[in-house]
Amino acid sequence: MTILGWLQISLLFIAVLLVIKPLGLYMAKIFAGERTWLSPVFSPVERGLYAAAGVDPKKEQSWLGYTLAMLTFSLAGFLALYAILRLQAFLPLNPQGFANVPPDLAFNTAVSFVTNTNWQNYAGEATMSHFSQMAGLTVQNFLSAAVGMALAIAITRAFVRSSATTLGNFWVDMTRATLYVLLPLAIIVALAFVAMGLPQTLDASVTAMSMEGSQQVISLGPVATQEAIKQLGTNGGGFFNANAAHPFENPTAFANYLNIFAMLAIAAAMVYTFGHMVGNRRQGWVLLSAMSILLIAGVAVIYWAETAGNPILTSLGVDAAQGNMEGKEVRFGQAMSALYAAVTTGLSNGGVNGMHGSFTGLGGLVPMFLIQLGEVLPGGVGSGLYGMLVFALLSVFVAGLMVGRTPEFLGKKIEGREMKYAMLAVLILPMVILGFTAISAMLPVAVASIGTAGPHGLSEILYAFTSSAGNNGSAFGGLSGNTPWYNTTLGISMLLGRFAYAIPVMAIAGSLAAKVRVPASNGTFPTDGPLFVGLLVGIILILGGLQFFPALALGPIVEHFAMLAGQTF
Repeated sequence: MTILGWLQISLLFIAVLLVIKPLGLYMAKIFAGERTWLSPVFSPVERGLYAAAGVDPKKEQSWLGYTLAMLTFSLAGFLALYAILRLQAFLPLNPQGFANVPPDLAFNTAVSFVTNTNWQNYAGEATMSHFSQMAGLTVQNFLSAAVGMALAIAITRAFVRSSATTLGNFWVDMTRATLYVLLPLAIIVALAFVAMGLPQTLDASVTAMSMEGSQQVISLGPVATQEAIKQLGTNGGGFFNANAAHPFENPTAFANYLNIFAMLAIAAAMVYTFGHMVGNRRQGWVLLSAMSILLIAGVAVIYWAETAGNPILTSLGVDAAQGNMEGKEVRFGQAMSALYAAVTTGLSNGGVNGMHGSFTGLGGLVPMFLIQLGEVLPGGVGSGLYGMLVFALLSVFVAGLMVGRTPEFLGKKIEGREMKYAMLAVLILPMVILGFTAISAMLPVAVASIGTAGPHGLSEILYAFTSSAGNNGSAFGGLSGNTPWYNTTLGISMLLGRFAYAIPVMAIAGSLAAKVRVPASNGTFPTDGPLFVGLLVGIILILGGLQFFPALALGPIVEHFAMLAGQTF
């Protein structure tokens, strides 16, 4: 580790910190229906969309109506994207002449982008036409992110309202998230990316002469626009197979910085939006502090592990001072690779600028563990916030048990009903991840897809289901996932990780909205100070540790100690 490396990391976090308040306040105004500087541009479009869809923006929905609207919209998005992929050969903007996407891969991909996971069992530049990339994948990058933001706003209103039966209107919240937040920011970031050298064209490819004198076909396409919303919406799906390690997706150090900044900006600002809307900005900063502590710790461990190097390579004559550069772009180095790896897995982004499977045992463990903590650091846009609120409810419940009082959070009493829903939500991830991993580690058809034997092979399987169920989308590398077994099971785990988690969260929102909001008393456990930050961090780590430590001990932890002993598998 170097001072320069930490300076690069620190400047990025400072840049994000500077935009949290203004962007958070802007989003609070948007979802409150207040006028903003973009209203003259988008208000007519917004009204036109409501009229075309037959939506009454003044009619609010119960938690069940809101949830059913979200599920219906997501199902329609899945069917539309599946149809585009299956009919790709007959649709326009296919200069490469790509064939229709096979049924199992089309199912996996459609589920992946609708659930904001963006797991990719294909090479984008060799599989997807420009039409599929733009009208299919990029559209869902906007809409799946907007769905997560809408759900987060709905549960935020549950804390604001008292004795209420409604949580807002899903169609209004989703439309405003797309029009006023995601679209304008995506335009700005896409233009910046074009200026930095990302292609934005409908051409299929160009032919270049290599230094060896042979011809090389270089794929092109509308990269900048997809890359912008890929990061802002914490989607992560790359236009190219190498994702952000590809020079056309991430050509310079400045582009790499903008990639990471765009990932964090909206997700972090939404936590401030929450604090502002509930009338307690300190509460927003408390949640953001807990997220930051765990995320920065993850960056530090990865950075230390990768700069410490690999004793096995050192024994072969590799300079130990270079650390472990395997699987990393020399353009970015270890500091920016460590930061990218932690941010993309602390968020539900899934983009990568290095190969996590090539990290050391400990360096590869941390990204996996950050996903297993629930994708709340700060998680996906919207989904990370409501995931963190579930942990906050669990924390105040534990605090209430410790002091012998009925737990309260932001004026709402937390009782048995909310705890049942909260536990149902947090148990979804271990059930899906560990269940599918155990089955896949035993089935010959599944084991045949791993790239490395021993604990690293188990890590490949464990990471795949961790990433899919956590709606992250990054891959450990080495696992050949484009098979009927993995396309199907990973698709199912994505669906469960998104919707089986969101439904109990919305049930919690409905229950809390119906409660009377009471003022804090002397017996109320304070949730807007450092004591609650420590409790919240502890609850997150305990749940993650208890649920996943045995599986991690068989994979990356064994690999780490074997590496220290100079053993290979």
